[in-house]
Amino acid sequence: MITSVLVANRGEIACRVARTCRELGIRTVAVHSDADGNALHARVADTAVRLPGSAPADTYLRGDLIVKAALAAGADAVHPGYGFLSENADFARAVRDAGLVWIGPPPEAIEAMASKTRAKELMGIAPLGEVTEADLPVLVKAAAGGGGRGMRVVRRLADLDGELAAARAEAVGAFGDGEVFTEPYVEGGRHVEVQVLADTHGTVWALGTRDCSLQRRHQKVIEEAPAPGLSGRLTGELHALAVRAARAVGYVGAGTVEFLVAGDRTHFLEMNTRLQVEHPVTEAVFGVDLVAEQIRVAEGHALDDDPPRARGHAVEARLYAEDPAHDWAPQTGRLHRLAVPDAVRLDTGYTDGDDIGVHYDPMLAKVVAHAPTRAQALRKLASALERAVIHGPVTNRDLLVRSLRHQEFAEGRMDTGFYDRHLPELTRPVPDPYAPLAAALADAHGRSRFGGWRNLPAQPQIKRFVMAGEEHEVRYRHTRDGLAADGVRVVHADAGLVVLEVDGVRRRFEVGRYGDRVYVGATALTALPRFPDPVAQHAPGSLLAPMPGTVVRIADGVTEGAAVTAGQPLLWLEAMKMQHRITAPVTGALSTLHAVTGQQVEPGMLLAVVRPT
Repeated sequence: MITSVLVANRGEIACRVARTCRELGIRTVAVHSDADGNALHARVADTAVRLPGSAPADTYLRGDLIVKAALAAGADAVHPGYGFLSENADFARAVRDAGLVWIGPPPEAIEAMASKTRAKELMGIAPLGEVTEADLPVLVKAAAGGGGRGMRVVRRLADLDGELAAARAEAVGAFGDGEVFTEPYVEGGRHVEVQVLADTHGTVWALGTRDCSLQRRHQKVIEEAPAPGLSGRLTGELHALAVRAARAVGYVGAGTVEFLVAGDRTHFLEMNTRLQVEHPVTEAVFGVDLVAEQIRVAEGHALDDDPPRARGHAVEARLYAEDPAHDWAPQTGRLHRLAVPDAVRLDTGYTDGDDIGVHYDPMLAKVVAHAPTRAQALRKLASALERAVIHGPVTNRDLLVRSLRHQEFAEGRMDTGFYDRHLPELTRPVPDPYAPLAAALADAHGRSRFGGWRNLPAQPQIKRFVMAGEEHEVRYRHTRDGLAADGVRVVHADAGLVVLEVDGVRRRFEVGRYGDRVYVGATALTALPRFPDPVAQHAPGSLLAPMPGTVVRIADGVTEGAAVTAGQPLLWLEAMKMQHRITAPVTGALSTLHAVTGQQVEPGMLLAVVRPT
């Protein structure tokens, strides 16, 4: 029997594994980098072991340090979570060689399937050789790992070498393996996968399908089970292929076989030899705890001959600290408050007051809804996200709500190009026009200007806020009866709640303020000072860092004085395990280049100046 499990991961998945272990009466050991010293996963575990450093290569990718941590803390098993070393056969062997139980598939199965190139060969599919114009578009893909890292769509042959280099660099940083390959890019396909679970006694379960077509940067955003609109024949074919792949490598434990589905044709992509981020939707539909099943299988228990029956529909949305309207730029800062309605499941690695840093993935949480039908599950999840309280960095919450309610998605007609087609409409700001007034009234609570001597009416008070990139000025007055504003009736106003009556309809606004940042319901505002300081001016064509990160590469030939064209890649920033390309804003000459490879930058820092021609 397993008595203590070290979780070789961080954040949400480490917290999720720890939760199941507690329910099973198993003690947990967390590992944490210096950047994660106060992270939630390190706080909820029974024991935590420090991995010196902050970069993944120095910490969560150091299998030797993790094995030492497990032995030092008295763990008798290791759960790899997903990402990092979860698909690393050498790590699995090191765990076993140390006398620990590996809660995962055999190293031989990992070797056979963790490399996407070898997996395709096993399934009789060869990657592309030398790419020609006739092969375009193609997908550059990292052979190891997942999560969309090391993936690039190439539509011009001239871009291939640069995208190969970028993919290799990203793959090395995320997985420690720079092998990449190219394959045909299927336009208009759906990303469908099958959850498998296998024991050591020869039983393999196919636990239904999942649709993960809504993706950004080839990383999943919304997932659901079962995949809608598939015929019984196609579903059966996918199940059979998934079981075939698992049996081909003697698979044990939980894994996922991924496909692209175009019409009635299936294209094998890869097998992920680990738990997937989207596993909760399968858990909800089949009524199983996949982590508990992983542990049972690792202890040698046999699965039932047949899997449990599916019931209902489940949808999961990944809540990211990122700005979809600005090239999905990751965001950092203090998460002051995160709360969602109890009607949905919340898996998160953060809690109120935690800091979101630059070193790791920007996913804050997964929100999951389960209901008897797909339409009910979509409505339930959209409502929960809309009502969620999220006070902190910019998130993709509005995008998620609008995606779930988009007609194309609601009708099950989506594919992997959904955001390419609809991103502008899904990110268009729709601010609440009464949010600035509510923010001003909440701030004014308890600041009455009246004393016993005053009889004259108060002069209007003025406050200014920035909302959705635009400045808004609001006016209100202190009266004998309280606060007042033109065009509305102020029913109630205090620091946390404002109730306004507009045309006979009462509206409630919950308000939170942290410094100059104000949150009114789902609307974020920035309070402007009464006497603003002079704003720093930047020359036309200035390139400012859109996010905190590290300059990992400067394009060949990009030096001061070089001629550049609008949209030309100039440099790459790495933030939260992803590389972000910075391009020339205009056509002209690069008059100034401040950025240096290896430099740490903060948002708004001047990187370069392109003098327009």
